[in-house]
Amino acid sequence: QQPWRRARVAMLPAWVPGATVGLISLYLVQRLLFPYFWADLRYLLRVLRYGLRVEAYRLRGRVVTVLDKFVQLAQRQPRKAFFIYEGEVHTYGDVDRRSNRVAQVFLHHGGLQKGDTVALLMGNEPDFIHVWFGLAKLGCVVAFLNFNVRSRSLLHCLSSCEPKILVVGADLLETLEEILPDLRKDVSVWIMTKASALPSVHTLLDKIEAASEDSVPADRRSAKSLKSSALYIFTSGTTGLPKAAFISHMQVLKGSAGLWAFGATPEDIIYITLPLYHSAASLLGIGGCIELGATCVLRKKFSASQFWNDCRKYNVTVIQYIGELCRYLCNQPVKEGEKNHKVRLAIGNGVRNDVWREFVDRFGSVKICEFYGATEGNICFMNHTGKIGSVGRTNFFYKLFFPFDLIKYDFQKDEPVRDKHGWCEKVKKGEAGLLISRVNAKNPFFGYAGNKKHTEKKLLCDVFKKGDLYFNTGDLMIQDQENFLYFWDRIGDTFRWKGENVATTEVSDVMVMLDFIQEANVYGVCVPAHEGKAGMASLILKENTTLDLEQMYKQVVTYLPSYACPLFLRVQQRMEMTGTFKQQKFHLVDEGFNPSTITDPLYFLDRSKQAYVSLTKEVHERILSGQMKL
Repeated sequence: QQPWRRARVAMLPAWVPGATVGLISLYLVQRLLFPYFWADLRYLLRVLRYGLRVEAYRLRGRVVTVLDKFVQLAQRQPRKAFFIYEGEVHTYGDVDRRSNRVAQVFLHHGGLQKGDTVALLMGNEPDFIHVWFGLAKLGCVVAFLNFNVRSRSLLHCLSSCEPKILVVGADLLETLEEILPDLRKDVSVWIMTKASALPSVHTLLDKIEAASEDSVPADRRSAKSLKSSALYIFTSGTTGLPKAAFISHMQVLKGSAGLWAFGATPEDIIYITLPLYHSAASLLGIGGCIELGATCVLRKKFSASQFWNDCRKYNVTVIQYIGELCRYLCNQPVKEGEKNHKVRLAIGNGVRNDVWREFVDRFGSVKICEFYGATEGNICFMNHTGKIGSVGRTNFFYKLFFPFDLIKYDFQKDEPVRDKHGWCEKVKKGEAGLLISRVNAKNPFFGYAGNKKHTEKKLLCDVFKKGDLYFNTGDLMIQDQENFLYFWDRIGDTFRWKGENVATTEVSDVMVMLDFIQEANVYGVCVPAHEGKAGMASLILKENTTLDLEQMYKQVVTYLPSYACPLFLRVQQRMEMTGTFKQQKFHLVDEGFNPSTITDPLYFLDRSKQAYVSLTKEVHERILSGQMKL
């Protein structure tokens, strides 16, 4: 046999051994110098494939929206579960028919025209989706209101999006009663009940049940362009009160492609515990289910103790998270069988490195799919490689389609650094820089409703050359030597707590309404083992007054969302100011809330006592050790 084998080897062409060695060498070089080449290529091809599909629709003269896709699915798979809520299954056909009823009610009773805005103040419940889809079928722009926002801030939100109708959930009537006397008279109010004791308020539930299930004409929902408005989603930015971000049909489509881009399939079951007014739940979650033709499980509100029970009960395979959510799960007491579930993907943003590692170690082989994207922004990163801590990865081709840069930022002047010629300067790899994204026809920035100044403030002109235009994300990022991107911090008068952005100006405006407060300087401070920054306020009292802690507590819990209530108070004699007469925050942030190093009076919001209490060394130690719940 050996002579036969030698003869066979001898018969191989002379170039084969050389080619084999060359291929092996090429493979080794690729693994050594370009380890993420294939992962990058696969991800880029998915992005391009989706973009080409949307472009093909456009070239054929068809504008296909997420709602159009839902209607098609309702016809193709009417009996498939669209979402499950409190054990009850709502099929694609069910949701289509009930949303038709909503559309019929407003078609005949609401006096709505195509393009009118309707504000939606509801919690996570089936009728949030039914009302949203029903109004969209009439061609209306739906404004999602944050149900945590109260009083003056809520009136501001309604003023900025100028709705013709406000729809309110049955469990939010108390919030409605607070604003009803000051609400514009031309806003028609509808509540999700069968009867109402409130004057001039319409009931919706009784009319839905009596309405026809016939679909309204398709031309009512048809969009002329993907750039036309589909939604308003409120975001708390650097200018203070919540701003109504224009969300185009194109942005809804992009958001709905997120689950698919991370590898979710029509067979997956997605668990949504985040509030539907948030783009993560509505666009990525609900929209993502429609893009896939999949099923989701909707929960009224997040529960750490019931999370994994629900996942097992409903055979959940994909979960959505924010950083805090993962930490809450890790803080739960360890139980047997925690890895006994079918969850394979966790998609979200804001998870810390240590929580990421602990989550995977404790709950099994769940792939964490971290991403970055602002609600109103024109740039998005997706961590398709699973690199712990990173929000995504860039390369030459990605920047070709989605041009962005990281530039130097002056924290004292609170503006980008410009050289002697007036151009912005890019940071080196490994340095923190302000993330900016070029605005062009392919990557537009639609801005905010209500105030053009808010839109203008988010744009940077003449950045690297005359006439160029960039979107200012307000986020500081770091790009490492391997082109992975990491979130570093937020700039401006905003910090993040409990998964929400807190605008310091909004909080201080509420606090200075008290007759004993002269000034309130609000900022975020780091608390060990907690995501984001907790709110703290430095206060200057008016002359000949004292701090009324009881009144302060009532004020903040009445007029602010729970996540925006300052956890710490500091009473000072005078307020430090910058050279441009702005409140100085940097020293205050650095000093934190340690009573051992701060001589000023300090107070802590003790929710168990429903009061502000003196922040003693003992209380401080209990907070640091995790014994005191924040």
